[in-house]
Amino acid sequence: MTLYRLLFATIFCISLNSSYSQELPPIQNFGPKNYHAENQNWSIAQAESKFIYVANNKGLLEFNGNDWMVYPSPNSTIMRSVHAIGNRIYSGCYMEFGYWEKDELGILNYTSLSSNLNNLVEDEQFWKIESVNRWVLFQSLDRIYIYDTENKSFEIVDPPGKIHKMFLVDETVYFQELNGDLYYIRNGNPVALGIELEIRNFLIVNIFKNDNQLLLITEKNGIYIYQDSKLKKWSFSLEKYFQNLSIYSAIESNSGNIILGSISNGLISIDRNGNIQFQINESSGLNNNTVLSSFQDIDGNLWLGLDNGISFINLNSPFRIFHDSTGNLGTIYTSIVVNNKLYVGTNQGLFYKNYPGDKGFNFIPGTNGQVWNLQLIDNTLFCNHHKGTFIVEENKASRIQGNLGSWLLKSAPTNPNIIFVGSYGGLNVLERSYGEWKYRNKIENFDISSRYFEFVDSHTILVNHEYKGVIKLTLDSIYGKVTSIEVEKNINKSLNSSLVKFDDQILYSGERGVFRFNTTTNEFEKDSLISSFYADETYSSGKLIYDEQNNRLWGFNSRGLVYLNSDGLSENREINSISLLNDSFNNMIGYENISSVSDQKYLFGGSNAYLTFDLDKLKPNEIELSLNSVEIRSLEANFNNIDKSKDQPEFDNKFNNIRFQYSVPEYVSFGKVEFQNMLEGHYNHWSDWTTSSTQQYENLQAGDYIFKVRARLNGQISRPQNFSFTIKKPWYLSNILVSFYVLGFIILLIAIHLIYKTYYKNQRLRLLEKAQKELELKQLEGEQKLIALNNEKLKQDIENKNRELAISTMNLIKKNEFLNSVKTELSQVKEVKNIKPIIRLLDKNLNSSDDWELFKEAFNNADKDFLKKLKSNHPNLTPNDLKLCAYLRLNLTSKEIAPLLNISYRSTEVKRYRLRKKMNLPHETDLTNYILEL
Repeated sequence: MTLYRLLFATIFCISLNSSYSQELPPIQNFGPKNYHAENQNWSIAQAESKFIYVANNKGLLEFNGNDWMVYPSPNSTIMRSVHAIGNRIYSGCYMEFGYWEKDELGILNYTSLSSNLNNLVEDEQFWKIESVNRWVLFQSLDRIYIYDTENKSFEIVDPPGKIHKMFLVDETVYFQELNGDLYYIRNGNPVALGIELEIRNFLIVNIFKNDNQLLLITEKNGIYIYQDSKLKKWSFSLEKYFQNLSIYSAIESNSGNIILGSISNGLISIDRNGNIQFQINESSGLNNNTVLSSFQDIDGNLWLGLDNGISFINLNSPFRIFHDSTGNLGTIYTSIVVNNKLYVGTNQGLFYKNYPGDKGFNFIPGTNGQVWNLQLIDNTLFCNHHKGTFIVEENKASRIQGNLGSWLLKSAPTNPNIIFVGSYGGLNVLERSYGEWKYRNKIENFDISSRYFEFVDSHTILVNHEYKGVIKLTLDSIYGKVTSIEVEKNINKSLNSSLVKFDDQILYSGERGVFRFNTTTNEFEKDSLISSFYADETYSSGKLIYDEQNNRLWGFNSRGLVYLNSDGLSENREINSISLLNDSFNNMIGYENISSVSDQKYLFGGSNAYLTFDLDKLKPNEIELSLNSVEIRSLEANFNNIDKSKDQPEFDNKFNNIRFQYSVPEYVSFGKVEFQNMLEGHYNHWSDWTTSSTQQYENLQAGDYIFKVRARLNGQISRPQNFSFTIKKPWYLSNILVSFYVLGFIILLIAIHLIYKTYYKNQRLRLLEKAQKELELKQLEGEQKLIALNNEKLKQDIENKNRELAISTMNLIKKNEFLNSVKTELSQVKEVKNIKPIIRLLDKNLNSSDDWELFKEAFNNADKDFLKKLKSNHPNLTPNDLKLCAYLRLNLTSKEIAPLLNISYRSTEVKRYRLRKKMNLPHETDLTNYILEL
């Protein structure tokens, strides 16, 4: 639950002739769904910690500024009273009273005092608790129990009749006997005042000191002064007011005013002169009209315990809210104070009222419709309206003819009798003639809506259009037409952008920041200081408003208002912020409006409401941040509180989930509290700002940590709250075991070293062996390659020899064939006598052993082992047989062999047959194949 979700209210009571209106302080409501208890709240108190405590039907409520905590009543009955002394909270309920104190874990624990008494009256309920010096008094309808906090003893005041209520006035305790006299307690005994019989039938709600008199607040009969045993009416002007009023509770405010809580009329504040300051009821913002209890905290804020919920009223707030509950006023777009009259322009027209004053707003006839702007120019009040431009005088408005839909007015730089009008369709000109403002002309050649425009010089104007960008216009000398139009290229168009003059410089504001127009370069340059209006991605609207009276520039972002003061001289200017987080004012994006109503007092318009505030009272207070609880848990268990007061507590490793809860018990400010945290040792940077008041960390590693948290409110940052703690190492990571781990690790390293050393030694030997084998294998491969090369060479040699042999054989065959043919031819010669020598020579050459030897040598070179092996296998072979085998080895046919042997073909066949016989070859074995395969 966030504290600063504010609800705003006023009273708007309608009578026959006029309306009664109020500007009220901010109100915040809490319902049963917020504080998670029942609806009725009977008493309120505040502890030294600034926490608020409420006696509720369900028990004791605690509010730390952010969250509510419910402590059920000790005997499950309705809690009727609560009273704080320091940080001890006393409470009373049915047949029970005692006190609550926080333990070291930050949890409230209850101690019963009534359990020490054995003589409580049957059905006794304790409705009031007061303290005087060392005594605490508990009041029921039957008795008053006086508890001595020093010696822990009790005294009992037992009046003759029933007690209506008990009152404390300047350390004197009074009580009224029901339908009886008024008493005070002296030395533990009741003493009657001897009050007049008339007032004995009145029920006194409370008693206050009024100089040397007693001021008696009655339930239904008004207020009386009691002095010297005499009664008289305090204020006759309130008589009629009290006729239909039933008062249930009353307190005296810090300022001396009387705050009355009624049964059905809400809250009434009366000053000491008997004048009603304000009245707040359900129609003006309270949760309920029945005020059961009232309490003013140490900051002056008013807390109300209602029949249904709790309301908080920020009496000392510099803010006051006017809310139009009737809807007659509408959404406020502009405002101005002129001659002690406040004018507001809304979507429903123009209204006015005396200011200051409580009378309601009056409508100015003829102005119904949308009002955009109110401007005072040369003591004339102008109203920019969707129907055109009006001149307002007191409670009347007259429209200037000839123009429609005006946004803004600007006086011509060099002629006070000329006013430029930014309208829906361009620029118009008004001129003052004989003291009367009239429409003069429309500026031609430019028809674009001109909601924002500023003069660069007397004839140059910058116009901003959110869809088209910034447009520079040059006008002719008589302001009749636009002579040139140029779109500024170095500035980007932006939704909800604006153009305004501040410190004699034109500013353009959009989603990318604020830019100044440099008249020397005729370009826009970014202004880093004013651009910080929209720091931390807070841009919502680029609208800027210049307060000429105070030389102050106002801007708007998603958090509220920002402003910059300027004296025109100092460069050390500071951006100030005002947090306003409320739907009534945050939904006016692009149409925000603010105006100075008196000195440092401003009016900020919203939907059906306006807000006033005084800057002189908006002084930042030091923010008090409270670290409420620290909780830890294991992975699947519930969170348990720990003693956060211990210095550097240590948590077991399994309790490594930790949650922090913190709050700011600040009930004065108008803004919203934001928090930022970090956990040093885990994440050493501040988190983003958030409204969450809880931070949780899961599965933290063992180590030392420092949790830091700080709060921010209206730009003010609190001092950080720190909490240091340690997550212990798990048992298996203790120092002793870590030593064993280290020793074991060293031993393991040595063992691994030895194993690896042996392994690598063996591996080296294996590698050496492998390398040796590979080397031998490579040598063998080299030798085999060499052998192969040699074999290849030998094979080539053999082939060459065979080729030579074949050639030689073919030569022999051809030679013998030639010789045989010559011999044959010669044999046919008839005269053979002369040729016989030639034939003998031919025969000699045909049977030449030299040819055989030559052939044999060549054959042995080609196949050197054949003849040896053949001779070895068949020793009975003759040289001629070997010769025939050699020719067969050459795979020669019989026809080819015959010439070589100088025999006929048939003789060759016979020789082959005889050779088979000598070799004893089987019939199926081919002779040639046998010789070839040998």
